[in-house]
Amino acid sequence: MSDVAFVDSHCHLDRLNLDAHNGDFDAMMAATAEAGVSHMLCIGVDLETFPDVQALAEQHDHVYASVGVHPLYKESREPQVSELVERASHPKVVAIGETGLDYFNAKEQREWQQRYFIAHIQAARETGLPLVIHTRGAKDDTLALLREYGQGQVRGVLHCFTEDLDMAQQAIDMGFYISISGIITFRNAETLRDTVKALPLERLLIETDSPWLAPVPFRGKPNEPRYVAQVAECVAQLKVSTWLNWRALPVTISLPSSTRRNHESEFDAGAGRPWWRSLCGAAGAADGASS
Repeated sequence: MSDVAFVDSHCHLDRLNLDAHNGDFDAMMAATAEAGVSHMLCIGVDLETFPDVQALAEQHDHVYASVGVHPLYKESREPQVSELVERASHPKVVAIGETGLDYFNAKEQREWQQRYFIAHIQAARETGLPLVIHTRGAKDDTLALLREYGQGQVRGVLHCFTEDLDMAQQAIDMGFYISISGIITFRNAETLRDTVKALPLERLLIETDSPWLAPVPFRGKPNEPRYVAQVAECVAQLKVSTWLNWRALPVTISLPSSTRRNHESEFDAGAGRPWWRSLCGAAGAADGASS
C-alpha cells in the first residue's frame, strides 16, 4: 500500500467501468485503497440517480456524497431548493452539486442552466454546504451569479478546472478552491499547467472525475479513483522541484498533505460529518480554516 494518503475530491463511483476488475466493485475499491486513496467524494449529477450515490456513501465509511443536477442534465427533474436542502440533511452528504454553467457544450440552453444554478446557490446558502461547480465557457455568468445570489455567503470548488487564471483568482478571492483533474497531464494542457503554477497550493484540490478524463499514461482508458495519484504527481512537479523530493518537504508544502487538508477543510459541514473540518459553509464559519 502507498505510504501517502490521497483524496479524490470528485468522482462518480456509480458510473465506473469495472471491466478491469471483472465487474467487481469491491475489487476496484481494494485497488483504490492500495494506491493510497483514503477518501472519495462521490458526486451526484441528477436527482433520479442520487439514491445510488447516497447508498454508496452509506455503504463505505470513506465515501461521501454530494447532491445536485449537472448543467448538461436537462432531462433530470428540475432541482427545487427545498428538495436539495432536504436531501443534503443526510450525514454523508457534504456538498451541493454538481451544478454550474456549461456554454461550451450547451450555449443555447443558458436560461434553464442559470435557473438550476441559482437554486443550487440558494440551497448552499441555506445549508452552509459548499458548492461543487462545473463551469466551461461561462466565466462571466458563473462569477456574476455567485456574487448576486451567493452574496458572500457561499464557498466551494470549481471542479475539473480548465478556465483562465483570472477566473481562478476571482474564485479564490470569493473563497473557492480550484480542483485539478487528469487533464493537467495531457500534452495540449500547457496553458492549464501555467495556471496551476501561478495558483497558491493551499487553494488546490485534486480529483479524477472518473470514469472520464483518465490521466496519462492511462488516457483513453476508463478512469478510476486510484489514478488520482497521477494527477498529484503532475501537480507536484509543477509546484515543487521534483516529485521525488516532495515527501521530505514540510507538511505545509507537501502536495498530497496540503491537498488532503484542503479537501478536509472544504467539505466538512460541521456536526454529523466528523471527517472534514469546517471552513466553507456560510461566511463567518471560518474558525476551522487551515493555515
